[in-house]
Amino acid sequence: MPNETLTPKERWLAVFRHEKPDRIPMDYWGTDEATLKMMKHLGAATKREMLEKMRVDFAPEVKPEYVGPAPPELTDVFGCRIRWVDYGSGAYDECVFHPLAEYGSVAEIKRNYKWPDPEWWDYGTLVQQLRGYEMYPLKGGGSEPFLIYKNLRGPELAFMDMIENPEIVHYCLDKLFGLAYENTRRILETIPGKVTFTYVAEDMGGQTDLMFSLKHIREFLLPGMKRIMDLTHQAGAYVYHHNDGSCRRIIPEMIEAGIDLLNPLQWRCPGMEREGLKQDFGSRIVLHGGVDNQYTLPFGSVAEVRQEVLDDIRILGEGGGYILAPCHNIQPITPPENVVAMYETCYENGWI
Repeated sequence: MPNETLTPKERWLAVFRHEKPDRIPMDYWGTDEATLKMMKHLGAATKREMLEKMRVDFAPEVKPEYVGPAPPELTDVFGCRIRWVDYGSGAYDECVFHPLAEYGSVAEIKRNYKWPDPEWWDYGTLVQQLRGYEMYPLKGGGSEPFLIYKNLRGPELAFMDMIENPEIVHYCLDKLFGLAYENTRRILETIPGKVTFTYVAEDMGGQTDLMFSLKHIREFLLPGMKRIMDLTHQAGAYVYHHNDGSCRRIIPEMIEAGIDLLNPLQWRCPGMEREGLKQDFGSRIVLHGGVDNQYTLPFGSVAEVRQEVLDDIRILGEGGGYILAPCHNIQPITPPENVVAMYETCYENGWI
């Protein structure tokens, strides 16, 4: 086995710069339940120890400390109340109260709703959060406003608003993008030169096609996303773009807007075939993810996992520009042996 010559941070940076690292970097996404299961399987006392045992080039995240008014129990800073839903092998949080659902105009929202203030967060602990992670890529800042908007208005109303109440969408997304921009700016300025990438996300793709029209993406999402991308690039950091499902039709415009990396590459969705993504976009952006999480990891055999990783290395890793990871959060039903096989196979065969 060759010797490693780069740190995880240097490995990520080489890929971002379209240079060849010593080996393909590897990243991790997993639910809390899946992570605890992996820790037990590997005899690791912490998540970090688990990741290091699998030689994962993980990216820790820095976040400001919330010091604003304490929200009620099971309620976030936006006033969205959640409940925990048990699905057998784990639980997820579901928004059950949408604080802006009752309003029919911008004027009503202005009269009755208070937006979070950027001053509710303290950035003084960011430097301390860096300690011990100097060799790793660092995630900080970014945005995912429509996800919050869906909780504020309710999922059905949020999508209907783009046609029936566009002025409400513009007003609310301006507020949400503004808060995300200010958070990102303060992080980048508090620890200058330390952030490797920001996380500029939006789940635009469904299982078979986009959930939004291109017109609505261009009108409501791209301007705010580009503003944060430009801020990120001005600070010398890169833009990590998360976009689920079948999002092929919007990828060229996301690249034009300024993304440097596309995640998670759900290649079983129509239009997301690995060969096409690599051919059309591999010379312009980093491709991140690609290990199927709908069949292969949870239900496939170890042999199937190994073969898929070898295919990813051959297709997505050709010439560099690829970071291996599951194509979304590993679920708790996933056999730990499959997860180990994923990283072992890439580590053994991903040398460049």
